[in-house]
Amino acid sequence: MPPPERATRALARQLGHPRGPFGRLVGRVLNRRNAPALRAAVAALPVRPGDVLADLGFGGGVGLELLLGRLEEVDPGGGRVHGVDVSETMLAAASRRFARQVADGRLQLHLAPVEALPLADSSVDAAITLNTIYFLPDLPAAFREVHRVLRPGGRLVVGLGDPEAMSRMAVTREGFRIRPVDDVVDALGAAGLVLAEHRRVGEGEEVVHLLVAVSDAGDQPSRSS
Repeated sequence: MPPPERATRALARQLGHPRGPFGRLVGRVLNRRNAPALRAAVAALPVRPGDVLADLGFGGGVGLELLLGRLEEVDPGGGRVHGVDVSETMLAAASRRFARQVADGRLQLHLAPVEALPLADSSVDAAITLNTIYFLPDLPAAFREVHRVLRPGGRLVVGLGDPEAMSRMAVTREGFRIRPVDDVVDALGAAGLVLAEHRRVGEGEEVVHLLVAVSDAGDQPSRSS
């Protein structure tokens, strides 16, 4: 395999599951690149005093910082944030960066996939997940799991890059699952998450789609169902 192809494949693996020193570098790059979309995603959440928030696939951790800051604005010292990620490297970095918030119980970090969240039924008021769906083989199952942990009426913001633009990138040909926006909306609906708003951040090929969905008030599925 030519060196450029090896480098592209290595980068794709790191984007899906950051590991080691290169993974830490990828996390810092993602923080800079994703910050505008993450700010918009957090702004789409109607946060109230005492809310429990979550960043599912928090990566470099800027989303955790924004969620903690949003809680501090509306409820100083109250509420709680869950951070979930599959990467031990990202979990260790977040544990160091947010050591104070972890120690005082305002932030709880979990090593787990979105498809098997270590959270109780109806325990989360609002959640964000940005650029994670490319690495989820069974998107409806992942969204059903998110629906399980959201309280009825809770909100989820899903962020994804423009599918057409992403399909032209060399790195996304290495294991990424690029889905049309309508397919993502359909998967949300099948899981009981009703699209309330479709926002866009950025322009042209840099646009990020933010799908704001609300958990329906029907019976919440249990993990055993």
